[in-house]
Amino acid sequence: MNERIEIVSYCIAQNKDYTKTMEKYKVSYQQIYSWVKKYEKNGVDGLIDKRGKKKPLVDMTEVERLRAANKLLQSEIEQKSMEIDLLKKLEELERRRR
Repeated sequence: MNERIEIVSYCIAQNKDYTKTMEKYKVSYQQIYSWVKKYEKNGVDGLIDKRGKKKPLVDMTEVERLRAANKLLQSEIEQKSMEIDLLKKLEELERRRR
């Protein structure tokens, strides 16, 4: 579970650069893409592997759940910051062209 959180967090922080994430973590594109989509749809709970489990997984403590959510939110903030920086540079280039 924590590995998935780390991989999704990294991918989001890298502006969803799946190739870079694949190379770093040695996980397939499809798997990373799937985890990111599950996180975007269901949050941290979407990353829980429920295959073959008849009993529910031992739940994370509230502190662990909050830490995981915090890590992912920090990655999203970093991604948004990169997007803002990119838009600022684009705006600057457009002003120079005029």
